[in-house]
Amino acid sequence: MAAWRKLFASVSAFRAMNAPCRSFKSSCSRGAEKDFFKDLEAQFRSFREKAAAAMPGSDWSPFELNPGLPPERADVVIVGGGVVGWSIAYWLKRKETVRDALRVLVVEKDPTYSQASTVLSCGGIRQQFSLKENILLSLASADFMKNINDHLGVINEDPVDLQFNHSGYLFLASEKVAHIMEENYSTQRYAGAKVTLLSPTQLKERFPWLNTDGVALASLGLENEGWFDPWSLLNALRRKAVSMGVYQCFGEVTGFRCSTKMAETLDGDFFNVNRIKYVNVRMPNSLEYQPVECAVVVNAAGANSGKIAAMLGIGLGPKQSISGIPLPVEPRKRFVYVVHCPDGPGLDTPFLIDYSGVYCRREGLGGNYITGMSPEETEEPDISNLDVDHEFFQEKVWPHLAHRLPAFESLKVSSAWAGFYDYNTFDQNGIIGQHPLVTNMYFATGFSGHGLQQSPAVGRAVAELIIDGCYKTIDLSAFDLKRILLQEPILERNIV
Repeated sequence: MAAWRKLFASVSAFRAMNAPCRSFKSSCSRGAEKDFFKDLEAQFRSFREKAAAAMPGSDWSPFELNPGLPPERADVVIVGGGVVGWSIAYWLKRKETVRDALRVLVVEKDPTYSQASTVLSCGGIRQQFSLKENILLSLASADFMKNINDHLGVINEDPVDLQFNHSGYLFLASEKVAHIMEENYSTQRYAGAKVTLLSPTQLKERFPWLNTDGVALASLGLENEGWFDPWSLLNALRRKAVSMGVYQCFGEVTGFRCSTKMAETLDGDFFNVNRIKYVNVRMPNSLEYQPVECAVVVNAAGANSGKIAAMLGIGLGPKQSISGIPLPVEPRKRFVYVVHCPDGPGLDTPFLIDYSGVYCRREGLGGNYITGMSPEETEEPDISNLDVDHEFFQEKVWPHLAHRLPAFESLKVSSAWAGFYDYNTFDQNGIIGQHPLVTNMYFATGFSGHGLQQSPAVGRAVAELIIDGCYKTIDLSAFDLKRILLQEPILERNIV
């Protein structure tokens, strides 16, 4: 361990001598608001439509442009077009001092987003965590969402409506873990979260539809907690970022071209330090790929981020070396069930988290609810597809659900889906920052189910690292990848 700490010191010294310039200059002037090239493309589009109308049945289109082809060069390439990736893109452009001074490209391999973790989540946001950093991230993100149109509004476009339901989260604790809830409560209040503790009697008075058997203590979020529409947030971030000049490309990153320098540790040992020069992007339904020259790469590929890291040799070196430690992020499949129960709890229903692991929240106004739970570590489902296991609901979810909410003894499963967590197997917390052996790749991944709710603040933090070289708002040094290499986990107790 001491030798590895010396290696980190050597890498830091190497970076200081070889640090890239963090200022991006441009010869563009602010000029008029009217965008000449946007008008030119509109004229071409009109011409193509007229030509097609004049030649019925013809597939020919003059001056056809491929809007999905990535540019040959970009200052920052973001791998992953989910909500975290687009948030980073948005904040990078927000930090520009001159328009188009920074060329940002977002690469997403799934143009339909049919398997994207963002749109397959339950859309919850809470501050009831055990770590200060997670609480502050969600507080900042909640403030962003409450003022969403101040941030993501686009002129002449419809205002953003996240359908933010502020019903709060309700955590239930048994006698065995009530002391942990009390400790978490103190941390949450100190960080600025508005939460309150309820005794079983108070809980029953406030939520009479709840069975309080076995509940020793409950924690209820009073502000900035609830749920929202994930698709609306994703689209709003993407729409705003594109309006600010971000390039988007639907394709798959298949590899990198790097330069390598030899560096020396304080003990005289040598190691390789890589710098990415090109990102290879393969276009959909094609064997061809486009190399994109770049200065910085961000790995925001979610559940696939471990594979992206492996393309750079991370985790493929000798087992006792830093290069032999893989990025500990892998896909974990989770099932979400929509049930219909006409006699279920009403509008005052918070996002319920039972100590059994079962969760439940209201979905709309028609007696529909979303429910599910995480499986045991030894019962993780197959990740080769997104098929739903309906027996899991019957055998694992429903018994606990019906026990806690007696009205749910009679219900009907109306639909279900599955999605992937970008699960950090090391400590279930986000991984933010650089790898010591790849100087220009930043990571923003491994959030283990709470990446969506923290994405606005995470995007800002990563943009600060790239542009400013350090955190300016929330110090997220605890989430640095170095903790994994040094085997020093920081555990979050409130993982759902």
